[in-house]
Amino acid sequence: MKEESNANRLEPGHCGIVKLRKVGIIGLGHVGAHVLCDLVNQGIADEIVLIDIDREKAECEAMDINASMAYMPSRIKVYAGTYGDIGDADVLVNASGKISLSAASNDRTNEMRYTVAAAREIAPQVRASGFKGIFLNISNPCDVITSYMARELGLPKGRVFGTGTGLDTARLLFRLSHDSGVDARSITAYMFGEHGNAQFAPLSLVSFRGKPLAEMAKTNSKLNYSQDDISKAVIQDAWTVVSAKHCTEYGIAATAARMIKIVLGDERSIMPVSAMLEGEYGESGVFAGVPCLLGAGGVEEVCELPLTKAEWEMFHQCCESIRNNIALAEEM
Repeated sequence: MKEESNANRLEPGHCGIVKLRKVGIIGLGHVGAHVLCDLVNQGIADEIVLIDIDREKAECEAMDINASMAYMPSRIKVYAGTYGDIGDADVLVNASGKISLSAASNDRTNEMRYTVAAAREIAPQVRASGFKGIFLNISNPCDVITSYMARELGLPKGRVFGTGTGLDTARLLFRLSHDSGVDARSITAYMFGEHGNAQFAPLSLVSFRGKPLAEMAKTNSKLNYSQDDISKAVIQDAWTVVSAKHCTEYGIAATAARMIKIVLGDERSIMPVSAMLEGEYGESGVFAGVPCLLGAGGVEEVCELPLTKAEWEMFHQCCESIRNNIALAEEM
C-alpha cells in the first residue's frame, strides 16, 4: 500500500474533518485501568494517553489493551505518555488512589493523606501542560480532591467536577430495580451529598417513570423503605465489595465512562456529580454530589430539585462533613 504523504493530510477540525476525541487517564490502578477498558470497549474516545508514576505499568496497560483492538468497535490510539502529551486532551481523568488505606475503616477519608499528596504533584504538571479541557476527578475523598483540583487548575466554572455520588446512585438504582422488578433505566433516583459516609437518598425524588415511590409501595411492601435504612444499605454496598475483593472497579469505571461520553458527545444529560454549589440548595463554596446537567462544557447547570425540609437539613449536614474534610486536607 502506497504511504500517504503527510503533506496531503488535513488536521482534524479543518474542511469538515472531525476532531479526534482525546482523553488522558492519570493513575492506572484497578479504577484507571477499568476506565480505559470501558472507553475502548464502547468506542468513546479516539486517542487515550496513560500516565502513571510507574511508567512500566502504564506501558503494559497500553500493550494489553492494544492486543484487544482488533475486536473492538473502533480503532483507538492508546499509549503511555507524559504530562506533555495531555495539553490538547478534551477530558483528563484523575484516578490516582490507594483504596487499601480506606478498606479497614470503611472510611474514604483515610485515603486522604495519600491522595492529597498525589494531587499536589499532579496539579502543577497539568497546569504546565496547558490543559484547558474537562477535568474529571475520581480520586477519593472525591469531593475533597475535586475541590482542591478546581482551585489549583483555575479552569472556568464547570470544567472540573468529580464522579461524586454517580456510583452511589447506580447502587441505589440497582436496589430499587431489584425490589421493584423495574429496569433501573426506568427509575429516577439520586444519592445526595458526599461520596462517602455522609450521603443519603432523598426518597421524595424517587419515581418510576413518573409514578412516585410511595404509590409503588402501596402494592409492593419491599419498597417501604426508611430513608435511613436505604441510605445506609447503599453506603455499605461499597464496603461489602471492598472487604471481599479489596477494591471496587466496574461500577465506578462505568460511571466515569458514561460521564466522559456525555461530555465528548455534548449530550446534555443529567447525572449526579460532585459539583461546586453557588447558592443551590442553600449551599455555597462547596463541592457535593447533586444532579447536574452535563455537556461539552462539563457541568453546565446544577439541577435544583425540590427536597423536603428533612432532606434539606440532611443535605446541609452532608455539606458540613465535606467542609470539615476539606479543612482537614488543608492541614496535611
